[in-house]
Amino acid sequence: MHKENPAPVLSGVVGFFDDPESLTEAAAKVRDSSYKQFDCFTPYAVHGLEHAQGLPRSKVPYVTGVFAFTGTATAFAWQYAASATWWPHIIGGKPMNSLPAFVPIIFELSVLFGGIATFFGMLAFNRLPNLKKRAFDPSITNNRFAIMIDNPNAEIDDEEEHVSFSPEQAEQFLKSVGAKDVRKVYNEGWFS
Repeated sequence: MHKENPAPVLSGVVGFFDDPESLTEAAAKVRDSSYKQFDCFTPYAVHGLEHAQGLPRSKVPYVTGVFAFTGTATAFAWQYAASATWWPHIIGGKPMNSLPAFVPIIFELSVLFGGIATFFGMLAFNRLPNLKKRAFDPSITNNRFAIMIDNPNAEIDDEEEHVSFSPEQAEQFLKSVGAKDVRKVYNEGWFS
């Protein structure tokens, strides 16, 4: 029996820009508009783009700091317990709680805990790995600057929660803020 393919679901509208300055200006205009779900794509970091998008400060440094301090406390407690409680030997006349001797291990565990936490925190906050969506343009990380306005209804299954979204209005808006090329993007999963 032949199974019909379902109609493609509109994921959003993407507009391409010539340079990072026009992208940053357009991102600020999109942020101030009624479109609240959008993202910017660049081939390299663009200074000030996160402010133009209205993104909050990253939480990754806080995760790094907490885990680095945890590494510091763990290293100190472990070495103190080992030298003063588990094997209390005076070696070379140094005291049981010799902080200068503990510094190398404290430093190493602080860096280790902080580094591992930074890696996993970055993955978690960026929702990686991305198994739901594919890149919508092969050159998006090569030489193109883009803003994608997401269709808020693409992820909603309940008919009552749908928000009015007009792809034609989104296309016109992106053209009005300076997009040179505007396209509709449809959901394409990695495994479909």
